[in-house]
Formats: sequence, C-alpha cells, structure tokens
Amino acid sequence: NSIKTQTLINISCLMFLPEKTCASGWRMFSCSCYLLSEKTGSWDEGRSDCRDRGADLVVIDSSEEQDFLVSFTQKQTWIGLNDKEEEGRWKWVDGTPLTSLTFWSPRQPDNGGEDPQWGEEDCVHIRTDGNTLWNDRSCRNSFPWVCEKIP
Repeated sequence: NSIKTQTLINISCLMFLPEKTCASGWRMFSCSCYLLSEKTGSWDEGRSDCRDRGADLVVIDSSEEQDFLVSFTQKQTWIGLNDKEEEGRWKWVDGTPLTSLTFWSPRQPDNGGEDPQWGEEDCVHIRTDGNTLWNDRSCRNSFPWVCEKIP
C-alpha cells in the first residue's frame, strides 16, 4: 500500500514538476530535494546553512520519507523539529505542529530525563545507535543536518 502511495506521489511530481531536478549534491525523493551536510554543527547552525541554500531543515511527513532519510543519512542528523518555544509542544520549522505521525525512540522525548548533565533538550535528531528513530537533544550538540527544498 505504501508503495502505491509513493508511486502516486511520484507520478504527481512528474505531472506538476516535469522539468524539475535537484542541483548537484542534492538527492530527489518524492517532490523534494535533500542535502546531507558535510560538516557538523548546532541545530541553529544547521538551519542557518539550509536557509542560506534556499532550503530549510527537513520536515518529515510520511513513513516513506522517514525510511528514505534513514537510508540516505546513515548517521545521526538534525531534522527540523523542536520545542524551543514551549516545552513539550513540538513544531516543525515550517510552523506545523507535530501530528500523530511520529518516529520517537522508546522513552523519547525525555528532555534529558531531567538530568542536569543533559540540559534542555529542545531539538530533534535521527539516532543511529541501534535504532533509527528520533531523539531530543540539546540544540547545542554537534551533528550533521539534512536540508529539504522543493525544486
């Protein structure tokens, strides 16, 4: 069923974006282009880099996109989800609230488990330590990031 859904999305992209391709270094999936950063930095540095490229941190809105990102990145990476404005109220960089579609690791998000050594954990990354699901971390941690834009 998800293959049929992805096929329909791809056909729609071809119909409405027939001449669109991704720039060198970017990879197309569905209707978007994705770039995995070659450097690491804080969540804010990642977002700034993406915006400088006419993109933003990735917004994950399907299980197919999550699966694509896991295979594409193969390392811990920042994604465009945070609760910086209000603790526990997760929002994507495009302003949309987090819906029921989530890929949290077990017992996450935990805001550092209230352990002072972890500090506030307001930004989200994809883990690679045994599972490839989401975890909240301090926005100051250093990871690569994934940018997303529509061509």
